[in-house]
Amino acid sequence: MDTIQGMRAFVAVATHSSFTEGARQIGISTKLASKYVGQLEDRLNAQLFNRTTRSVTLTDTGRSYYERCLPLLEQFDELEGLVQQRQSELAGRIRITAPTGYGSAELIHLLKPFQAEHPKVSIELHLSDHHVSMVEEGYDLAIRFGALKDSNLVARKLTDMRIICCVSDAYLAEFGTPKDPADLSNHNCLLQTTGSNIDHWAFNGPNGVHTVAVSGNFRANSPRAVAHMAADGLGIGRIPLYTARPFLETGQLRLLFEAQEAVSLGLYAAYPQNRHLTARIRALIDHLATQLRGS
Repeated sequence: MDTIQGMRAFVAVATHSSFTEGARQIGISTKLASKYVGQLEDRLNAQLFNRTTRSVTLTDTGRSYYERCLPLLEQFDELEGLVQQRQSELAGRIRITAPTGYGSAELIHLLKPFQAEHPKVSIELHLSDHHVSMVEEGYDLAIRFGALKDSNLVARKLTDMRIICCVSDAYLAEFGTPKDPADLSNHNCLLQTTGSNIDHWAFNGPNGVHTVAVSGNFRANSPRAVAHMAADGLGIGRIPLYTARPFLETGQLRLLFEAQEAVSLGLYAAYPQNRHLTARIRALIDHLATQLRGS
């Protein structure tokens, strides 16, 4: 058995917790994947998986081996590319996880020119509003808003995203225009539940940053849902700029208290700290940072 081949089979099975799915990912039969992993265990004289009829899970030894296999395989792929004189042409797969709203509305447009320039790079994008374990799920890169809670990740800030107040003309015509942020306490405010202090909105004032207590009859864990409801005239929303931008461009929403905005949200590209960054991943992070600086 080729050791690298065995390591690839092991990593694929570990990533998917399944011999069947792991084998499918690397294009071999389940029987062959099982054979390769068995031979690898024999060679290492160690049990890498706990196997039952219903599940495949890593042993403690297997988890340590998995975490070390990933960067080794990535470095091997990059070295192989150099030997084949492909160093000037990026190639290979990048698995990315990103928030659903930002990924579907903004990130895909940023990825398009990168893939046009590097056609041999394939991108697998997983959209989710729940943070996933990058190592366990096998992702190369995570695009995330806000401070990172996982100390095992390295993050590069790509940009700061403004958090804006917005409202439709229809709402203002019916309920009047708030003259000052303090007036928001008398209006129907649409609350995004994924942030902190969801019912206390911060603004800059003459004496510094202050908060206004707000309430309303609609709340959602999606900023895009809040944007849609605000555009439909239900109330006043406070959301990331990217979510409101399409409605601002069409005139369905307008900004409120733009000069008094006090909050921004960092957008980061994150990757496991023990992960060797291949040339294609480094190039993608640089591309995103460049694109966002110019936006």
